[in-house]
Amino acid sequence: MNQYVTGAVIKELREKNNMTQAQLAQQLCVSDKTVSKWETAKGYPDISLLEPIAKIFGISVTELIS
Repeated sequence: MNQYVTGAVIKELREKNNMTQAQLAQQLCVSDKTVSKWETAKGYPDISLLEPIAKIFGISVTELIS
């Protein structure tokens, strides 16, 4: 999985949905700092979070990671 693309996709989707990092983090039960790390390619979501992230944005897991 390409960390940069995944983080960029998460950021783009979050912004399109007018969500803050804190709002997304709260829905996923992670910290806003964790979301920030994903978006800046300093980390990436745990595989167990891919489906919940995709559901929040109404996309498939494949779309999220491609």
